[in-house]
Amino acid sequence: MDGAAAMQLALHQFLQDTGWAPPLDAALDSASTAVFVFAGPHAPALDAALGDLGQHFPHAHILGCSTAGEIFGQRLCDDTVTIAVARFEKGRLASTCVALGETHDALACGRTLAQTLAAPDLRGVFVLADGLTVNGSELARGLAAELPPGLPVSGGLAADGDRFAKTWVIANGHQVENSVAAIGFYGEAIGIACNYRGGWDVFGPEREVTHAEGNVLFTLDDQPALALYRKYLGDRANELPAAGLLFPLAIRNALETDGLTVRTILGIDDAQQSITFAGNIPQGGFVRMMRANRDRLIDGATDAAGGIAETLSNSNHKLCIAISCIGRRLVLGQRCDEEIEAVLDTLPAPCSLIGYYSYGELSPLGSGRCDLHNQTMTLTVFWENLA
Repeated sequence: MDGAAAMQLALHQFLQDTGWAPPLDAALDSASTAVFVFAGPHAPALDAALGDLGQHFPHAHILGCSTAGEIFGQRLCDDTVTIAVARFEKGRLASTCVALGETHDALACGRTLAQTLAAPDLRGVFVLADGLTVNGSELARGLAAELPPGLPVSGGLAADGDRFAKTWVIANGHQVENSVAAIGFYGEAIGIACNYRGGWDVFGPEREVTHAEGNVLFTLDDQPALALYRKYLGDRANELPAAGLLFPLAIRNALETDGLTVRTILGIDDAQQSITFAGNIPQGGFVRMMRANRDRLIDGATDAAGGIAETLSNSNHKLCIAISCIGRRLVLGQRCDEEIEAVLDTLPAPCSLIGYYSYGELSPLGSGRCDLHNQTMTLTVFWENLA
């Protein structure tokens, strides 16, 4: 167990053959304990691991999701169960989970989550959502509508590698689909800082969104969107939707740090020649294609951590949850470790790192309002001050 006088912190990984390393410490269980769980969608030991967590931490708030890779310290892993246990001494926690139902109304879901967690001493909210059924833009809009401006709201969408078949979240220690789970953090002792950066390059002409409905894009410049995308992908067009992760869409947006909102493909419809994205595509907006620059992606991770490091003036132990996009992983390949190491090297010690690769990231804009991001490295740092 790591720890200072304030937040107590422990990181663990569960492997099929060896179990928990290091062993779980039930002394960290409390109503003010958060257990963050990131698990590969095909982790063979998941059921056993969740059973252990329920036994060791019956009073804690257990929150997690499926991934496209788990971040554990400086390592990237696959199909493990990776957790962080954070026990706050003065802060209090509350958790909730909302099912979207048949209408998949992410806006209403976000509003309900926020209303449930709202309180005068709320310091921040961490959210995880089903990555295939939740419109991340609408979820963020619902949260922002009910929470105070500037309140830190962050998190991400669950993933399923590059398969796009099935995603889920973990709420109260159980797997659930078509749902959003969240933890609220309360009290002046708790500190939360968030930041994100991308690092992709735009190319090709800017095109107008002439027909879009929510997160489904039908036409660009009055031409079928899917046909245009296939033109740019060339030989990789037959690999859609997975190949679309390598060529996200940039939407002109003056509210973003770099003037762009990035959107990742989740699915395609050949009959309608449409593309479904992780978040909304505004009709009448202007977009361009993007492609990767590996060095710039790693620089983006460094910049995300640097922006947070400037706000951290205490020496208490910190927990950083890093959520990076599956598209970044596909581009970086074996260099993924470099973006993870860049984060740890830039954040002030002592700091423990855990996280996962996602289908979308939630983090505040420069204005302070939470929004969905794609293809970014998004960081949330937690700590506690008892002075």
